[in-house]
Amino acid sequence: MKIVQFVRSAAGAAVFALCAGPAAAQVEVQWWHSMSGALGEWVNDVAKGFNDSQKDYKVVPVYKGTYDESMTAAVAAFRAGNAPHILQVFEVGTATMMASKGVVKPVAQLMQEAGYKFDPKVYVPAVAGYYTAPNGQMLSLPFNSSTTVFYYNKDAFKAAGLDPDKPPKTWPEVALAAGKLKASGHKCPFTTSWISWTQLESFSTWHNTEFATLNNGFGGTGARLAFNTPLHQRHIENLANMAKQGIFIYKGRANTADASFPSGQCAMMTGSSGLYGSVKRNAKFAYGISTLPYYPDVVGAPQNTVIGGASLWVLSGKKPAEYKAVAAFFEHLSKPEVQAANHQRTGYLPITMAAYELTEKSGFYRQNPGTDVAVTQMIRKTTDKSRGIRLGNFVQIRTIVDEETEQVWSGKKSVKDALDTAIKRGNEQLERFEKANR
Repeated sequence: MKIVQFVRSAAGAAVFALCAGPAAAQVEVQWWHSMSGALGEWVNDVAKGFNDSQKDYKVVPVYKGTYDESMTAAVAAFRAGNAPHILQVFEVGTATMMASKGVVKPVAQLMQEAGYKFDPKVYVPAVAGYYTAPNGQMLSLPFNSSTTVFYYNKDAFKAAGLDPDKPPKTWPEVALAAGKLKASGHKCPFTTSWISWTQLESFSTWHNTEFATLNNGFGGTGARLAFNTPLHQRHIENLANMAKQGIFIYKGRANTADASFPSGQCAMMTGSSGLYGSVKRNAKFAYGISTLPYYPDVVGAPQNTVIGGASLWVLSGKKPAEYKAVAAFFEHLSKPEVQAANHQRTGYLPITMAAYELTEKSGFYRQNPGTDVAVTQMIRKTTDKSRGIRLGNFVQIRTIVDEETEQVWSGKKSVKDALDTAIKRGNEQLERFEKANR
């Protein structure tokens, strides 16, 4: 009663207004990300969509360079005490983030403390499981989750006498198609981005074969690399032979090859489903999206591909009001209609089953053939060998794979020597990570 009387008084009302002013100011949240080009525009639109939906909070997206660069910048900022609230981290940085004690505020804890109902079961299992700790707690929010798919130029197929409605499903068929494309005058029949991810990591799970021991690292930091089996050697040898014949053109590390498909330079490419937005926007030709190729004589293939892309991690040391803002943003991001729109625009996976079902009911997959490939590859039942790959110092391991396979493409090393060396060097990285996190 006293408070009411105080507020109703003229003097009290003035004082109350002054006190209430700062509290009514928007709480600002810094979101560091690594999306450029069309995807950068998408991220800005995602933030704007949330900001326009309410007046209490403002999310400010800031591009911080490549995934490697943004992680490095975030580490430096955290040590200096001015880290962002949200950091987009690619999947290979997951084990490192999980092991960073005191750096991360788990998303499940964040949502619970903010009063939101948070159920990991609503997320696509293969996606949620990747970002979940051994104790069952979900640590980060899946955002731009992707997987490997096969893109092909239907117009180029027609010109080469290939059926544009029958993409190659197996690696022998890819080689045959590439040969015909070259014969028709195409200078880049096949290429790939992310060599380690597409040709060794997803390749392994797609064939239900280990990339690393201990269930690909899910079983602990004692995992060691295992991608020098006869199957892995056979595949890299086949790619090396295709390179010699000029039907596989290596374009460089990471996603350097991505621009070569929508530009029409390369006729076939294995890469991220997240490239779809760029292909749809820039390709001046008819294109198709198909499943990752496999070897038909391998028992258990095809199984399922693994997650790529990135998730959103919340960093520690922020104010309660700021965490409430982050939680509100995450709640917004998880809405089926928001997720469905993101999925349909970019080609990234819908992170919830509800968003997938909403997209399916809308007729989007019927109207845009192939856009469901990434989803169906990921929602298959997983095995211990195909659940995903979660290793420490994974960024360094991928660089090692790039370095060693480049020796193969240039003819300077045999496949066995390159893979054996990559495993030896990569295991040294795993041993360092294990020692640092005992």
